[in-house]
Amino acid sequence: MAYQRESEIVRSAIKLFSAVVLLGYILIWSMVPTNIYWHKWLPTIRKTVDSSYFSIQGATFLLYVIPVLLVAVLGCVYLHLGKRSSNLDKRKHRFAAWKKPMVVKGPLGIVSGIELGFLFMFVALLVWSLSAYLRSNFVTINPPLAPAEGVKVWEAKLESAGYRLSLIGILCLSLLFFPVTRGSSVLPLFGLTSEASVKYHIWVGHTVMAFFTAHGICYIIYWIVTNRISEMIKWRKANISNIAGELSLLAGLGLWATTFPTIRRKTFELFFYTHHLYILFIIFFVFHVAISFSCIMLPGFYLFMVDRFLRFLQSRTSVRLISARILPCQTLELNFSKAPSLSYNPTSIMFINVPAISKLQWHPFTITSNSNLETENLSVVIKSEGSWSSKLYQTLSSSSSIDRLQVSVEGPYGPASTHFLRHETLVMVSGGSGITPFISIIRQLIFTTTTPKSKTPQIILISSFKTSSDLTILNLLLPISPTPFTTSNLHLKIEAFITREKQPPIPNNPKLIRTIWFNPHTTDQPISAILGPNSWLWLAIIISSSFIIFLVVIGIITSYYIYPIDHNTWEIFSYPIRNFLNMLVICFSIGLTASVAVLWNKKEIKKESSNQIRNVEGSSREVESLPQESLFQATDVHYGQRPDLKRMLLECKGSSVGVVVCGPKKMRQEVATICSSRLAHNLHFESISFSW
Repeated sequence: MAYQRESEIVRSAIKLFSAVVLLGYILIWSMVPTNIYWHKWLPTIRKTVDSSYFSIQGATFLLYVIPVLLVAVLGCVYLHLGKRSSNLDKRKHRFAAWKKPMVVKGPLGIVSGIELGFLFMFVALLVWSLSAYLRSNFVTINPPLAPAEGVKVWEAKLESAGYRLSLIGILCLSLLFFPVTRGSSVLPLFGLTSEASVKYHIWVGHTVMAFFTAHGICYIIYWIVTNRISEMIKWRKANISNIAGELSLLAGLGLWATTFPTIRRKTFELFFYTHHLYILFIIFFVFHVAISFSCIMLPGFYLFMVDRFLRFLQSRTSVRLISARILPCQTLELNFSKAPSLSYNPTSIMFINVPAISKLQWHPFTITSNSNLETENLSVVIKSEGSWSSKLYQTLSSSSSIDRLQVSVEGPYGPASTHFLRHETLVMVSGGSGITPFISIIRQLIFTTTTPKSKTPQIILISSFKTSSDLTILNLLLPISPTPFTTSNLHLKIEAFITREKQPPIPNNPKLIRTIWFNPHTTDQPISAILGPNSWLWLAIIISSSFIIFLVVIGIITSYYIYPIDHNTWEIFSYPIRNFLNMLVICFSIGLTASVAVLWNKKEIKKESSNQIRNVEGSSREVESLPQESLFQATDVHYGQRPDLKRMLLECKGSSVGVVVCGPKKMRQEVATICSSRLAHNLHFESISFSW
């Protein structure tokens, strides 16, 4: 207990210090459009920092890069201490009123009061920055000066506006990659996960491309009206490279065109593959504006690169698939072997690749197992809905002679803590395959009942299914284990609604759940954290050491190779070569440190996995499809109707009722509307959605 109290004190201090650093970072961004920043702050900082070692990049590192990477490292320590103390957050629900949905329908989706507040501040920062840029610059453009430069006043203002639009675009670009860094140590400081933050990436992504597109259009019009169209094909040795900017914009437009919901849903593979154009977008962006200026957006992309390389290393290993439960409702459960040291929280996800189905496609699935209840197994549930999942289901269900299925994974990724024990009552509303995140929550609560002096909330599971065969998914609430588990100690009530059948089917030759057992290859490894049990500390080491290596190497190159040529004039030494050297050193430093960390931890992971190798004989057997008795008694099945969610939710009494919904968009919106009403003062809404 004393250790936990000390850990909480340290974590609170880290969170407070990180908040102060980030507030300072935001203050810098709010001051950038002002003359105070350009004429007082920046010259003073450059006099202090700039040298033959870092050149003009030194000020950029100090103002924009180091603060964010420092917060990322501190976030790793924060998460490590939280993992060692407890994963269950039992504190009272703070800012409950602000967390209620404020906007339910619209292009932004379901938005809470806190999200709406941050969105308003973000838009205010953009408006302030653009207006301040234009106001301070337009006053210097007047009729006597503009003709002397060979352009009209409106043409000069157009060129100035185009340049200022790019500055706003860079501001947005600096935030773009934070939400999609799956193993982020920054997002959990704000109680966020990468999968829940994808919508922020979408919002910022549209904003980035809108500003950069407007920037490009302004300059193209300017070159046309001033008879300087030849500027479009110039790649200068020094200063801005126009053709690199155009190539970057084209890559961005190709990526942007497939991100709109209609195209993304109908042709997801096109969306997935074109999204990799971000690599060309970033490379040509750096060549366009030069590394000294592009370092402004480096922190978010740097953390993303570290995460992406670690994911790549993890995906090179085939994991040990033990069994598959095949349900008659076109659903299957894959059960993997995992390292006992691997822990994750309910509602975590894992990305899966099956080369026999597709060598390139990776798909996210909710983890239904509980790392405390099932110390050596990890399971995911896959509903046969798309082409990839349908092929996998057909492959496993059509043959009982499959001896092994090669699978690679990335993850798990999930929340840093769970807060289900905060509430007196926990209501989970699901539609179809939306029940899968709730399986992990129920298994967590089953484990909680086995620990002394632990209280669990009353649980109400409201699930909508199309047909009665979908009821077999309720069997997955209890895991396959030699030790029998029961829900009898839980205050569990399941309300199942069958929408397309008006009465129970005739029990004639009921379809049974079938389990296939595999014989894994000796090279298959249990699923484990890529950086071992202390992965957050190792991530802190990778981030800090890789950036230090980058600073040392690029400083030596600048001091002994670049500076003797240009003496910080930035006019003689080639910009493209300087940009290439910086990008190369960044990739080298990240690749080196991450590879060393992974190889170091691989020894411990191999020792742990060697104790788990079992010679599992390939077999298949029939398992009864009815739930266990305790689960059966807790379930009420309603045929031919949909749940009256408003009545059921408003009837929930108590000072704190948690309402979690996962399912179709209309269901999420309906629940959000109910929870945001005045009658629902005790309802605390949370949505789990993977339909981005």
